[in-house]
Amino acid sequence: MTKSKNITPLDKVSFETLFKTYFKPLTAFAYKFVNDVDEAKSIVHDVFIKLWEKRDEIDLSKSVKSYLYTSVNNRSLNFIRDNKKFNKNETVYDNLINADTNVEEELAAEEVQNKIDAVLNKLNSKVKHIFELSRYEGKKYKEIAEEMNLSVKTVETHMSTALKELRKYLKEYLTIIVFLILNN
Repeated sequence: MTKSKNITPLDKVSFETLFKTYFKPLTAFAYKFVNDVDEAKSIVHDVFIKLWEKRDEIDLSKSVKSYLYTSVNNRSLNFIRDNKKFNKNETVYDNLINADTNVEEELAAEEVQNKIDAVLNKLNSKVKHIFELSRYEGKKYKEIAEEMNLSVKTVETHMSTALKELRKYLKEYLTIIVFLILNN
């Protein structure tokens, strides 16, 4: 197979970072399907082994997190199918529907967050910083104004600019955003 020039291969350090970052959350995710910690760990290990084996084919400019969660989702469902280990008090259908919904919600949330990040990266650095202080750190306009040595009115203006840009570029995601907010 010919390597595409635009694919950045996964190196050992990046792989270790991915493993340390995602092993526990992916194990918890797999556990929701299989209800067995050892089996969940085994599924996640298998996914990471497959990722390492395909490291030269993985495009790191794309979402590796989505790849990992989708792979764990699929392997967990395969485990359930192959081992028929279902909890008799719950219907299989309900388990599978809820699990698929969680994956879809996580992927949708990640897609929206990526779009928000892209819009924020287009903003003036001061506007972006003010938005992040307000929305991500929960600071009040007055606190931001004091911290950045600005007037409260200037902070309000910059927030208004940021919000206008977000509304403009996130119109198509409004349904997803509302769905995610209502389901959290």
